[in-house]
Amino acid sequence: MSLPLSDQERRKQISIRGIVGAENVAELKRGFNRHLHFTLVKDRNVATPRDYFFALAHTVRDHLVGRWIRTQQHYYERDPKRIYYLSLEFYMGRTLQNTMINLGLQNACDEAVYQLGLDIEELEEIEEDAGLGNGGLGRLAACFLDSMATLGLAAYGYGIRYEYGIFNQKIRNGWQVEEADDWLRHGNPWEKARPEYMIPVHFYGRVEHTAGGTKWVDTQVVLALPYDTPVPGYMNNTVNTMRLWSARAPNDFNLRDFNVGDYIQAVLDRNLAENISRVLYPNDNVSQGFSLCVMSGTGLRCHVMPCEPFPVCPVPIPLLSQFFEGKELRLKQEYFVVAATLHDIIRRFKASKFGSTESVRTVFDSFPDQVAIQLNDTHPAMAIPELMRVFVDIEKLPWNKAWDITKRTFAYTNHTVLPEALERWPVDLVEKLLPRHLEIIYEINQRHLDHIASLFPNDVDRLRRMSLIEEGGTKRINMAHLCIVGSHAVNGVAKIHSEIVKSEVFRDFAELEPDKFQNKTNGITPRRWLLLCNPGLAEVIAEKIGEDYVRDLSQLAKLHEFVDDDLFIREVAKVKQENKVKFALYLEKEYEVKINPSSMFDVHVKRIHEYKRQLMNCLHIITMYNRIKRDPVKLFVPRTVIIGGKAAPGYHMAKMIIKLINAVAQVVNNDPVVGSKLKVIFLENYRVSLAEKVIPATDLSEQISTAGTEASGTGNMKFMLNGALTIGTMDGANVEMAEEAGEENLFIFGMRVEDVAELDKDGYNAQQYYDRLPELKQAVDQIQSGFFSSDEPDLFRDVVDMLFHHDRFKVFADYEAYVKCQEKVSELYLNSKAWTKMVIRNIAAAGKFSSDRTIKEYARDIWHVEPTDLKIPPPNEPREGAEDRTPNGTAARA
Repeated sequence: MSLPLSDQERRKQISIRGIVGAENVAELKRGFNRHLHFTLVKDRNVATPRDYFFALAHTVRDHLVGRWIRTQQHYYERDPKRIYYLSLEFYMGRTLQNTMINLGLQNACDEAVYQLGLDIEELEEIEEDAGLGNGGLGRLAACFLDSMATLGLAAYGYGIRYEYGIFNQKIRNGWQVEEADDWLRHGNPWEKARPEYMIPVHFYGRVEHTAGGTKWVDTQVVLALPYDTPVPGYMNNTVNTMRLWSARAPNDFNLRDFNVGDYIQAVLDRNLAENISRVLYPNDNVSQGFSLCVMSGTGLRCHVMPCEPFPVCPVPIPLLSQFFEGKELRLKQEYFVVAATLHDIIRRFKASKFGSTESVRTVFDSFPDQVAIQLNDTHPAMAIPELMRVFVDIEKLPWNKAWDITKRTFAYTNHTVLPEALERWPVDLVEKLLPRHLEIIYEINQRHLDHIASLFPNDVDRLRRMSLIEEGGTKRINMAHLCIVGSHAVNGVAKIHSEIVKSEVFRDFAELEPDKFQNKTNGITPRRWLLLCNPGLAEVIAEKIGEDYVRDLSQLAKLHEFVDDDLFIREVAKVKQENKVKFALYLEKEYEVKINPSSMFDVHVKRIHEYKRQLMNCLHIITMYNRIKRDPVKLFVPRTVIIGGKAAPGYHMAKMIIKLINAVAQVVNNDPVVGSKLKVIFLENYRVSLAEKVIPATDLSEQISTAGTEASGTGNMKFMLNGALTIGTMDGANVEMAEEAGEENLFIFGMRVEDVAELDKDGYNAQQYYDRLPELKQAVDQIQSGFFSSDEPDLFRDVVDMLFHHDRFKVFADYEAYVKCQEKVSELYLNSKAWTKMVIRNIAAAGKFSSDRTIKEYARDIWHVEPTDLKIPPPNEPREGAEDRTPNGTAARA
């Protein structure tokens, strides 16, 4: 239970979270009581906490709806170029507080709920996370939607309304156990079903080539039912739409040969169709670092167990068949979302033409001037052949014209440099599921290779490397190559990543079309990742530099003037300590471990994966433990090490890493010699709402992936903005963070990209590091001998074996530099003032990492639209009051 604010504190709140206002409060209370009364009359007499949450959510939603309608009317009348962000993941988290902040209602809602005798924090905790994503890629999409609305772009997010989101992680006896995330079981107050826009999506069937054109016939149909969720911009009355598709079976059962058994089976078969939107696939896209599955002969990787390149794959054939059935469902998901979305996009394109009396557009020449489609990784790549199918087969456009329009419409964002993470679909599977699309992909590939051959005669190897179809064994379609060939722009998500994309991963394509490749460094929305999760820090900053930084994060640079301001230093340190105390209480309640709030909160939260090197952190924990045991009286900077993240259910090594961390924690936390000097917590079920708690309380942010493996990262930016210092490698966006803040203001260690390449060339020998470094040897020996698993001494044999013989990410090579860098961290932490000054320098340098900046770059360089300062009038004001402050009155159009 949070303590109620005093009258003085409530009146002190800063306007970046909205004006209180007696009229606002009274209106909100009336709305709350109206919605609560409706619930009680309908269902029962006694209100539950969940009833109170829904009453508040519906009250806030009432303030959204008028703005939402007015925004869509504005787009219809102005007919700006629309931006369509296609993503299989949108990791939205909770919506209530974010909506209150963006509408300027936070303070008024706080006051209204307080006057009603309720605790707003308790109500906010009732809301389920919308966990429709695995991690960074899905959360980036969510931040982008917030920024597109805040910048006044006519943008739409399109994805799948998964019935079950990313699994709930339970830790039982140290092991990860997955439970279904039934996030819709209590209903979702933010979504609106739109059955009037339901769309048929086709699968299977066959292709007929006739004099009248090509037809895809005898297909199975699944209906796509859209659910719309409003996405409000920050204080500008713009409310955009996220449209998520849900699969529904059609009702036309064939009952001519009716009997009970057939009828029952027909009803049960509906589930097969509706399974398409049943569950989010866990992130298995790096194939868990496993080797090729030899027995299957497919060239695909096995997700059933962690195999090595044995002469014969030990996985039974039935398990392999289950693996491929799962893959078919995933491809169905990918096509389902793009087919429904493109149908919707073309309907909207045809239905509006500003300044014209025509009811529909019938010519597609202006399509790329009105439509920009951004592919968030390769998952929506089937949109390219699908748009070609619509243009050529249905709209009867000539191939060359259709291809020109398609290329000018699409742009592709790459999110990984790991070669095995790039999607490759077996040709046999695509032929079975989408036969017409395979024909189109073959035609695209033939024309593409003809062009390459004309430029590089007799260069067969180049043709092989650049082909969309990978030969050898089972034929596969390289979806990244399809995206590159079918798009007018390709971007990486950090400078270093974009360079690796151009110089290594897609070198041939970049040499052919260098201007196509760009960089768009990722960003985060400051609304959720500062105002919402860290209001204390947001207000301290606003008192110094004003409130405009919320819309223009580059203004944080003004904080450089206050680096030596003793009062400001104390205020920043005070906010951090308050956040730590609050989070320590949460940890004690959830994990029954006494936490010292004055200890350094050393936090490593992200997906569990070998390349993110949670194992290196674990080795450092063991090293610290051994040092304390060796010399208990020596001065030691107390640490609370917090590690969190989910492992893909089929990723054996990641699950072993979680078990190891928990086993080490069990020993460390219960050793009386160690006491409060070192505590280790594994955060169960890490998710957006938990990130909002831990990030503001963090002192040290761990960003320690092997150089050249992390595309960008966005957690690093969130920690930086919230006053944590970073220990990290020169990887992903860490490089640009060091550029912005100065490398001396981050704890940078370890190999650079060129060092890793040199080590690969020479051959990485883990044994050499083990033999040379006594503390590393001791830690590894303890893991291997069963020191942390006395009941099962061989438990971590696979982990140790991997570290010595199959570690692509070279944990031992960076161990020594990492431990030495951690010693520098501890030394600085002893000097609170110097530490906080470095924190302020980092916050002041965080302005670049706003998703507003990222979206402005996408808008100007890729989508060719201009953001706008236009503030659409609220529903209670005349629409003529809209003021367009973009150049030439172009609003959302370039």
